[in-house]
Amino acid sequence: MSLRIVRLTNFVTPSSGGLRTALDELGRGYLAAGHEPVLVMPGEEESDRITPQGRVITLPGPALPGTGGYRVLTDRRRLRLLLEGLAPDRLEVSDRTTLRWTGEWARRARVPAVMVSHETADGVLRTWGMPAGPAARTADRLNRRSAWAYTRVVCTTEWAEREFVRIGARNVVRAPLGVDLRRCEPGRRSAGLRARYAPDADVLLLLCSRLSVEKRPGMAVDTLAELCARGVRAALVVAGDGPLRGGLERRARGLPVHFLGHVDDRERVAVLQASADLCLAPGPAETFGLSALEALACGTPVVASATSALPEVIGDAGAASQDTPAAFADAVTRLLARPEARRRAAARARAELFDWDRAVAAFLAAHDAPAAPARTPGPEVPA
Repeated sequence: MSLRIVRLTNFVTPSSGGLRTALDELGRGYLAAGHEPVLVMPGEEESDRITPQGRVITLPGPALPGTGGYRVLTDRRRLRLLLEGLAPDRLEVSDRTTLRWTGEWARRARVPAVMVSHETADGVLRTWGMPAGPAARTADRLNRRSAWAYTRVVCTTEWAEREFVRIGARNVVRAPLGVDLRRCEPGRRSAGLRARYAPDADVLLLLCSRLSVEKRPGMAVDTLAELCARGVRAALVVAGDGPLRGGLERRARGLPVHFLGHVDDRERVAVLQASADLCLAPGPAETFGLSALEALACGTPVVASATSALPEVIGDAGAASQDTPAAFADAVTRLLARPEARRRAAARARAELFDWDRAVAAFLAAHDAPAAPARTPGPEVPA
């Protein structure tokens, strides 16, 4: 049975990383399984096109000041009319704040709806400066309303699921994301790239991240400064853009840091990830971390914030660190003490536990949708 799965998202830009990748891969998977995915997202102008991930509809949405280009769908009436015209069999929403009203629309329209929790509410509130206690209470109120509004809530990690378990939600399912194990592989390691970005260094660090508050990119620069102060010959490459870039460049003056901006060539990103010695993932509220998983698939271990979900994802193929430059530098030193061949093999082996086929199957299960193309009955064969 083919289903029209309409997917709604906010807070994406042309330079978005993990969310845009997840939407693309899931759409391709739904299409391959015989379904009709339709993605509705905000943009600068209206468009409607057919892509490898299915139909993509862009509605005009204002850019949020100070976010580096994030846009949101704010015209509820227009979106409601579009949903009514699309007549979805399933609804999937990747925004738990400004689009939460669509869960109630789906209930009234008798459309099974899934909300994907790409981040924890209390984690995001804490990264924006709200104290832990008020953040947890506010998150609980938001999550109760979300759990009521949607048929199911999908969490990509056990870490992300905890805040729904805390409120007693019983419609939560887990569906991990995946990684392209063919594009991201250790053989992409480039001696030439290392020579370009770390000509006088023994250690090449990489940060692949949006440069925004919730990602804490300044920790990567401060970690490099700490390592250099300890006498470690290290360099850092930053692949990503965002509202904090100017301040980070000023902060990095005098340090061997290369800012590449947004790298939209995913093949080039894989070469960067394979060529680094370690990748840094300092975001304290990451619920999965696709960039970190891609680095592991390229054979590169990851140092991640211990307060995020990434320790659950990277396992023993990386290290979890407290959120201080000294602690991150300690974790870098510990990982580098492992034999290179062993640590790179462990990273690849960990990534091989995740693939997009499994992820797509898990998301389709959350929709109660078939995970394989419907077979057309052939002629009966006499016994």
